[in-house]
Amino acid sequence: MSTLYEFAGGDEALHRLEELFYTKVLDDPVLRGVFPARQPSHVEHLTWFTAESFGGPDRFTGGLGFQHIIDVHRHLKITDEQRERFIALYLEAIDEAGLPDDDAFRAAVREHLEFGARVAQQNSHAESDDQLHPIREVPAWTWSRQSDSA
Repeated sequence: MSTLYEFAGGDEALHRLEELFYTKVLDDPVLRGVFPARQPSHVEHLTWFTAESFGGPDRFTGGLGFQHIIDVHRHLKITDEQRERFIALYLEAIDEAGLPDDDAFRAAVREHLEFGARVAQQNSHAESDDQLHPIREVPAWTWSRQSDSA
């Protein structure tokens, strides 16, 4: 089979997804404190992160580095409600973007989202580096139908 990146439809599909998602969070009253204004490069950076996580090119690591994602979440104080809303809006955007309606794919994406949202929430409350989640690189997310050669 293929990586999540390939199965999703590559950069084009993931960019479409991230644009729909980003528009949703900017318009959402629960997430307004986390996403107060459109940043010109945010969709591109979200696409890079998701693509790399899903087995695509490592542009996020090469262009920004994982410390960037730690820094942007620091001190946001993400609430449980915001974390849950983030996940719900992302799942809606997956449908709207026309990504594959495949149970195994959707389960892997949901698991990825829930993990990432928990990491972001923990980092958003960290008062010191010792309180940060220990992950320091873009996670390589795999799924049950990914071949060993992918």
